[in-house]
Amino acid sequence: MTDTTALPADPASNAPADPVTERVRATWTAGDFGRIATGYAPGAAEFIARLGLAQGERVLDVACGTGNLALPAARAGALTTGIDIAPNLIAQATESAAAEGLAVRFEVGDAEALPYADASFDTVVSMFGVMFAARPERAAAELLRVTRPGGRIALANWTPSGFIGQMLRIVVGHVPPPPGSVPVLQWGDEDVVRERLAGATRVDCVRRRIMFDYPCSPAETVRLFREWYGPTVRAFGALGEDGRERLERELVALWSDNNHADGSTTRLESEYLEVMAWR
Repeated sequence: MTDTTALPADPASNAPADPVTERVRATWTAGDFGRIATGYAPGAAEFIARLGLAQGERVLDVACGTGNLALPAARAGALTTGIDIAPNLIAQATESAAAEGLAVRFEVGDAEALPYADASFDTVVSMFGVMFAARPERAAAELLRVTRPGGRIALANWTPSGFIGQMLRIVVGHVPPPPGSVPVLQWGDEDVVRERLAGATRVDCVRRRIMFDYPCSPAETVRLFREWYGPTVRAFGALGEDGRERLERELVALWSDNNHADGSTTRLESEYLEVMAWR
């Protein structure tokens, strides 16, 4: 059992930090997700382009990471806010926005307790982000709460059968999640998403594919994920030497079998569920 008295206090409330939230934060502060996010940045920009954002539209990117959605939203003229649980990712996103001269408000915060008033945003988005919140019912309620009536929620969630879904299942096969954890891939199940967003007036789901593109071999790409992608960083750290070798072999085989490039580089697609919900 986690000793919550050893955890830092929440500066806003002087209460002990939530151990579940801290576990999620520890996952995404491990490594450097920015090195991973660049591999599918063009697909993220296409996701935003399909929304047809209006000039001045109020957009919130939940679990924004290094800004794969927030930055193109700001380029389109939206009044954009990005929030993420990991301070290191917010720092990177802030630097990227400043480098482009984009006025994006980035801040550290929890998808399960968004620090915004009801109906604050016209459009709320999240790409492969909010699906990793430990308590999905809380995160879904927050998405609905901060979206104005008539506004929309746009999500991109990995499906269980897609490439990243397969990769995550391999990892979980070696390092099971804590007891009572809700599988993150449920967000890629249309029926589950409709249930979680039952407060919406309409929910549409479409299966799409996004391209991963890295200038290195599949084996080197696995090492990239092993070193920099929070969930795999934590998984490898939990294993002994033999376990790490077995996990790496399985991941290299998966990436190699799905690679469309010549082997010196890595290029492959992964399926995701695009969710559009209207408030």
